[in-house]
Amino acid sequence: MKRVFVDMDGVLVDFESGLEKIPSDVREKYGRRIDKIPGMFGLMDPMPGAIEAWNRLCEKFEVHILSTAPWDNPSAWHDKRVWVAKHLGKTARKRLTLSHNKHLLRGDYLIDDRTANGAGEFEGELIQFGTADFPDWNVVLDYLEA
Repeated sequence: MKRVFVDMDGVLVDFESGLEKIPSDVREKYGRRIDKIPGMFGLMDPMPGAIEAWNRLCEKFEVHILSTAPWDNPSAWHDKRVWVAKHLGKTARKRLTLSHNKHLLRGDYLIDDRTANGAGEFEGELIQFGTADFPDWNVVLDYLEA
């Protein structure tokens, strides 16, 4: 069975939806380091189609979540774990890996919106979510299920 890794922020999780729930004075306080805002990662909504896509992928692949979390925001690590259990269920929480070195994991596919944190060096195929080739979950599913 092929192994698929799926990133959280910008792929499963709508990062902007969490930011919109933070008061403007708090956003201003953190400036460009909004990823350091405590509790922010727990406020995010799923990306459109992400939950359905996760469930469909799990029917055909060995699927894991591969995400990074800012070192200077310990609540982000906890919030990501809670988000996974809340939105994807109990079995998904044991499929969560947090790493700043995504290239160290082995799989057939990595669905990520960026090439940072080793995603660009991943040994399998990088499916860059949100690009012209893979703009949304429908296109990604069509590609993987073909």
